[in-house]
Amino acid sequence: MAEPQTAQVTLDGFAIALLSPPVETAPAGVVNPHGGPAVKRFGVYRNNVAVGLKAALADIFPVTRDLVGANFFAAMAAEYIAREPPRSPVLAQYGHGFAGFIAGFAPAQELFFLADVARLERAWLDAYHALDMTPLSPEALQRCSPEALMALTLKPHPAARLLRLGSAAASIFTRVRDGSGLEGFDPTPAEIALISRPYFDVTVMTLAPGKAAFFEALMSGGTIGEAVGAGTEADPQLDPADAFSAMIGTGAFAAATSTEE
Repeated sequence: MAEPQTAQVTLDGFAIALLSPPVETAPAGVVNPHGGPAVKRFGVYRNNVAVGLKAALADIFPVTRDLVGANFFAAMAAEYIAREPPRSPVLAQYGHGFAGFIAGFAPAQELFFLADVARLERAWLDAYHALDMTPLSPEALQRCSPEALMALTLKPHPAARLLRLGSAAASIFTRVRDGSGLEGFDPTPAEIALISRPYFDVTVMTLAPGKAAFFEALMSGGTIGEAVGAGTEADPQLDPADAFSAMIGTGAFAAATSTEE
């Protein structure tokens, strides 16, 4: 029974050493052909792991990387990796805490929108990998009377996400991705972003306050009638027909359920 416990301690030490600052030694049990510490070999392996994790973060957060440049991003990623190592062997699941880390990362404070952009990018990838499900069709609602329609609740599509941002991060995300650039662009207005994946393509759109309140109520389990009420309370000029069109056209919902007895 003692041998498995010793092996586990060694593995834990190996994992910790991989993500710790370089030292002139190797973890216990990592030896060269002569039986001594394999310092150089472990150093090469440690460097490869760090490079791989930085590359994974750059792939997950390409807009964030482009906004700060490769060198700044690599330095920021290195500090994040040291603080929050991966907890899953699936690298696509890494970086859920990156936006929060950026929000407290002193060298990035001048770019007040950067954490929002990273949060949006992480949500975009989560939407990309979400379960497949057929979006709600107009036909599913056309059979309902007006009263029955208002009593329906909708099941959000697994890929749908609604983000309230403290900056114009959704517009920044879109402009960087399509090559528009940020010259003359004001990043300060707060935006509300809807992320959805109708027919396998992830989309990001900004919602006005009324439409955002409408979607938020539906995604929280409210009826369509309650969502219309929430939307018009946030914006008395909300056009319910436009909100209904977005409800179907964005693919943000997958099924409808009646609350009528």
